[in-house]
Formats: sequence, structure tokens, C-alpha cells
Amino acid sequence: MAGATILVTGGAGYIGSHTVRALQAQGYQPIVLDNLSNGQRAIAAEVLQVPLIVGDTRDRLLLDRLFAEHPIQAVIHFAASIEVGESVRDPGNFYANNVSGSLTLLQAMVAAGCQQLVFSSTCATYGLPQVIPIPEDHPQAPINPYGRSKWMVEQFLQDFQAAYGLRSVIFRYFNAAGADPKGDLGEAHDPETHLIPLVLQAAAGQRPSIQVYGTDYPTSDGTCIRDYIHVCDLADAHVRGLTYLADGGATTAFNLGNGNGFSVKEVIATAERVTQRSIPVQLSDRRPGDAIALVGSSDKARQILGWEPQFPSLETMIQHAWQWQQRCDRPS
Repeated sequence: MAGATILVTGGAGYIGSHTVRALQAQGYQPIVLDNLSNGQRAIAAEVLQVPLIVGDTRDRLLLDRLFAEHPIQAVIHFAASIEVGESVRDPGNFYANNVSGSLTLLQAMVAAGCQQLVFSSTCATYGLPQVIPIPEDHPQAPINPYGRSKWMVEQFLQDFQAAYGLRSVIFRYFNAAGADPKGDLGEAHDPETHLIPLVLQAAAGQRPSIQVYGTDYPTSDGTCIRDYIHVCDLADAHVRGLTYLADGGATTAFNLGNGNGFSVKEVIATAERVTQRSIPVQLSDRRPGDAIALVGSSDKARQILGWEPQFPSLETMIQHAWQWQQRCDRPS
């Protein structure tokens, strides 16, 4: 399938841009569709030098035109709203973007005869875990609109294979982290809500401190534990997902994580070692709905896709993210 044209929705964003680079390295021809609500025009147009169509997955006329004008053989679908707190405050917008946008995309794919999709889902579909590490057959009981929106699309994908033959790979991420080792791609959300970039912003003096929510959890240091996966390892998995589908693979879901958990305090301590800076901490009460630990089993992806994380070290993830952070801080 190398050399094939791949439509990447949300390809100007954090994980999407790294995946576009991974596709280019394997000889694919990616095309990016992004409404730039979170993505960056310069990343797609200047850093990756990939065709960029500014538009929305809810725009059926635009999608039909893209499929008519380009020999798109598969789609990697990242485009979505991802901020959990916002999903609680404004669920209507989340469902419109994540659910309606995905449904419109799937309908356009069926109409165009494009039968292969790699879908960016989330471990938030599992809700509060009953076992650690979490396997793919763990019950799905999402506890917020963000998780429910992704879970709904997963149900669509099962139905679309049965009815239309559209096959998909569903990737349930744990916590994406890090940046391209070259230093020219990285994480830049606005507002930023992810722990590692927030910690590094505190190290860089861009925020007064890092907020730690809850220090009384039943863990070794009292703080929550999360599974972090390097963004380049996520990108590699998506390319492998395309190969799986090209080889005739049926719709299925894979967890993507390291299988190792790190506490909030461990992340902060590692960042202090990497940056050689003291990071101010402000302790707060627990946030409602935060799980004690979220760690995933990725055995299925290793066995079926041959996927193996190349950057499993938390220190390496933070080093790469810090390199990107410092590059962004330089005057232009």
C-alpha cells in the first residue's frame, strides 16, 4: 500500500502531524484535512510540506469533492475535540464535532468506495477501570461526553463493516507525550490541558506552578498514575494499522500504551531532572471522576501489528518535549 494517497483528518494537529511524517517516511502520499481549531497551518504547509485543505469533516460537499479529486485509498481520522472538561461544559459541541463529523466522513467514504479507516479513539471509553492493565475486552463505560463520543463512533464502525464492508482499526490511546526527536514537531494545544507540557511550561516560567489534584490516592506517593506513550510510537502504530487493513484485516480495536504507569509526582521529578530546573507545585483536592490508575495492556498490538514502542522511557519523552518547548520559546 506504500505510495497510496491517505486522507488524514486533523493532520495539522499534535498526533496527526507526527503520523503524516511517519506516512511520508514510508512512501505514502498524505493529504491533510483540518479546520485549524487545534491544528497549525504552518506545521502542515511549511514543516511537512503536505497538501492542506482547510475544512471540516461535517462538510459533506467538501468531502465528496476530496474523494472525487484524489485517489484516496484509506483515511486516518484524528479530527475531534479532546478536552474532557469542555465536553462536560458543552456536550452539544462535542457530539456535533466528534459524532456528527465522524458519521458524515463515514458516509462520504462509503459513497466514494473508500473502505479502510484508522480511527483515533481513547482509553476514556473504558471509564473507571476494573483491572490494571486494561485489556481491549474490558467493559466500556465512559464517564464523560468525550469518552462517550468516541465510544459512539466505535459502534458506528462495527455497523459500517457489517452493512457496507468498511473495515477499520480502532486505536485506544493512553496518554500521548513527547515530540519528534528532530525538534520541529510537538505539542501545542490552546488551552493546554496535558500534564507533561504543563509541567514543562512551569519549568520554563510560562506558568507560576503546576497543579497537582489529589495527594491521598492509594498509590506509592498518593498521586494518580497514568500510562504515557511517545507520540512517534503512536504514529508508527497508525502506519501499521494501514498495513493490517491492506492485508484484509477485519475491524478491531487495539490499546496503545507502554503498559507502565507513572505517578504525577514521578512526572514532575523526571521533568526536574531533565530540565535541571525546580518546578513549583500547588497541591489541590481530587478532581471528580479521576481514576486512581489508567494503565493499558498493548499485547494485542504487539502480537498482531508487530508494534513495539521505540521510546518507552518517560525521561526520553520529556527530553523530546523539552527540546520542542525550548524551540518554541526562541524568538523568531
